[in-house]
Amino acid sequence: MRSAAHVAARELRLGFRNPWAYSFMALFCLFSLSLLLMPADRLQEGYSAAAGSLLNLMLYLLPLMTLLIGSFSLASEKEEGSWDLLATYPMGTFAFLAGKMAGLAAVLITVVAFGFGLTGVLGALAGKAPDAGVLGMFFAFAAGLILLFLAAAAVIGTLAESRWQALTVSVAVWFFLIIAWPTLLIAGLGLLPHPWIKPALAALTAVNPAELVRLFVVVKLGGGSVFGPEYYAWMNWIRGAGGTAGFLAVCLVWIAAALMFSHVMWERRRTHG
Repeated sequence: MRSAAHVAARELRLGFRNPWAYSFMALFCLFSLSLLLMPADRLQEGYSAAAGSLLNLMLYLLPLMTLLIGSFSLASEKEEGSWDLLATYPMGTFAFLAGKMAGLAAVLITVVAFGFGLTGVLGALAGKAPDAGVLGMFFAFAAGLILLFLAAAAVIGTLAESRWQALTVSVAVWFFLIIAWPTLLIAGLGLLPHPWIKPALAALTAVNPAELVRLFVVVKLGGGSVFGPEYYAWMNWIRGAGGTAGFLAVCLVWIAAALMFSHVMWERRRTHG
């Protein structure tokens, strides 16, 4: 645990010394302040067309930034030789990975929290403060995207041998999961027999972290009807007593699986060179 804490603290120092953190903070603050352009009543009513548009904008921005930052951080450890030095220390591979991911998550979530906090303060001063529940769900959406896509970034950074490879794969994964996913999903489900469509849809939704988080937050905001009857079972599950706990459990399984795979690959590199 102490080794992981040291790695996380190192990542925090590097993160907040790096200009990308402040560039991302400025970009996200500009984005989050767009909430104040919404009519005051729209900030109080949960899910709306404007809220859906803002969620979609976050869906484009946060996964790409998280994939790039997370995969670059791990790939650079190999490219610059830092990992070869760290591997000589009495520090476990899992502690290294957990510390890296925890430090990056803290930096990214701090940026998001600052952006939403600034929006809340300025909104209150202007008499247009967003509803705390709506703002909280926006923050939960952002944090969920960051944590799940950091897990995906860990896998990409583990497999990439250089930052150039990490960049290429990250953009490809982002394009597949965010841009191309709806079209590919409709095309793929159309090829299946009708009884298989709903089980396949449930499985594929759980596989895509962006869809998983978006579905949960939209249903919690009261906009589950936009997904259609195919997601009826998902909506009942999320609205149920154990919906939030179940969602968190699925997210933890997703993150644990990604980190365990990364751990195995880094251990292989550590022992076999």
